[in-house]
Amino acid sequence: MKLKVVIHEAEEGGYWAEVPAILGCATQGETFDELLENLYEAVEGCLSVDLESMQILPTDKVMEIAV
Repeated sequence: MKLKVVIHEAEEGGYWAEVPAILGCATQGETFDELLENLYEAVEGCLSVDLESMQILPTDKVMEIAV
């Protein structure tokens, strides 16, 4: 999966970034390298799903797909 990310320079220093394809997915970092590391964690967190909070019926199937 490839996602476009918008990276901004923060007024107080460092960077912040947002992932337009994932509503509410944003992060920041003091350095560009820290920002990139935080971006991977943010995307993973935004896309993770807690199946325990969902009602899944015995006839339902849970699959994981790569896009």
